[in-house]
Amino acid sequence: MNPKYTIFLVLLFFYIPFNAQINLSEKATISVVTCGPGSELYSTFGHSAFRVFDPINKLDKIYNYGTFNFNAPNFYLNFAKGKLTYQLSTSRYGLFLQIYNYEKRWVKTQELNLNKEQVQATYNFLENNAKPSNKDYQYDFFYNNCSTKIEEVIKSILKDSVAFNNNHISTHKTHRDLIADYTQKQKWGKFGIDLALGSVIDKEVSKDDYKFLPDYIFYAFENATITTNNGTQPLVNETKTVLNPKENEVLKPFSFITTPLFAIACISLIILFLSYKNFKNNSRSKWLDFSLFFITGIIGIAVLLLWFATDHTATYKNLNFLWAFAPNLIVAFYLLKSKLPKWMYYYNVGLIGLIAVMLLVWIFKIQVFNTAMLPLLVALLVRYLFLTNYLKTKF
Repeated sequence: MNPKYTIFLVLLFFYIPFNAQINLSEKATISVVTCGPGSELYSTFGHSAFRVFDPINKLDKIYNYGTFNFNAPNFYLNFAKGKLTYQLSTSRYGLFLQIYNYEKRWVKTQELNLNKEQVQATYNFLENNAKPSNKDYQYDFFYNNCSTKIEEVIKSILKDSVAFNNNHISTHKTHRDLIADYTQKQKWGKFGIDLALGSVIDKEVSKDDYKFLPDYIFYAFENATITTNNGTQPLVNETKTVLNPKENEVLKPFSFITTPLFAIACISLIILFLSYKNFKNNSRSKWLDFSLFFITGIIGIAVLLLWFATDHTATYKNLNFLWAFAPNLIVAFYLLKSKLPKWMYYYNVGLIGLIAVMLLVWIFKIQVFNTAMLPLLVALLVRYLFLTNYLKTKF
C-alpha cells in the first residue's frame, strides 16, 4: 500500500472523539489552523480547522469541518445529486500535522485573544457540535464549508464582541475568478469546473463571499478585532508558521502538451482538416459528424442534469448547453444515413446561431468559458457551416 494512504488511513482512524469534555485551565488556547494547497485538485484550495490546546490537561485537539463518510447510505448518489453531508470530526493535533508534513503543505496557526470563559465556551461548542447527533451539516462549496464554518462558529460564540473588517480586500472578483487563482496549475481540473459550473458564479461577489477560501479566512482573522475589558484589541493574539515546505515541492510545473488547450486544439485541427477535405471532395465524413453530435449531446445532457436534477447551487444557469446541445445526441444517429432529411439544414443553422449567442454571452461576461474552448468553438462553427452548405446543395 502507498505510504501516503497508509498515513491517511491512520489519521482517519483517529478522527473520533477521544476526550471527555473537561474544564479547561487558564493556559488553554483556541487557534485557527490554516493549511496551504496540495498537489491534488481536492486540496488545491487549502484547508481550515480549529485547534484547542491545554498543556495542563494534556489536551491538543483538532476540530475539522472538512470530512465526510464514504460509508453513509447512498453516498455516491447523494454526492452526484448535490446532497453533500459533511461532518465535524476530531483528531490529535500531532497526527493532523503529520499528513500535511508528508504532503509538504504549509500550516499556520492563529492563537485567538480570548479570555478563559470564551475559550471554555468555544471548546464546549465544538465538543457539542462533534457529537454523533450534531456533527453532520449540509456542505456547500461556496457558502458552507470548512472555511466558512470557522467564522460562523466564532461569531455564534462571541456575538457582537467580535468584528470582522474586510477592508483588506481591495479586488473585485467573481467566484470563477477566485477559483482561477488557485487552479493555475490544475488545467484539467479548471476545465472541468468551468464546464460544470454555471453563470451564477460569474457575478461579482461580496467581500464576505471570498471567505469560502481558507486564505481569506486567515486574513479575515488577522484583521478582526475583539472588544475586551481593555478596549478593542486584535482578535489574533499570535500567528505562527508551523510547517513551511518549499512551494515547488507541492505545485509541480506542468507541460503545455498535457493541457486541455493543447488536446482540444489538436482535435479541432483534425475537424478543420477533415471539413476542408470534405468540402474539396464534395463528400461528408459520417463518422466525424456522428462523433461530434453524439459527444456534444452527451455533454449537454450532463450539463442540464447538473442544472435541473441536482441541488448543486453552483451548476445553475450553465450556458455551456449553447455549444453542448443535448438534442445532438438524437440527431447524431440521423447523420449516419447517406440521405439526410431537409430539417437537418435548419437544425444546423440553429446550431450556428447558438454558438453566436454563446460568443456574445462570453464577450459580455454573462458566463465566462474556459479559454480551451476557443479552438473547439471555431471547429464546430466551421463544421456546422460546412453541413449547411452541403445540405443546401442536396435539396
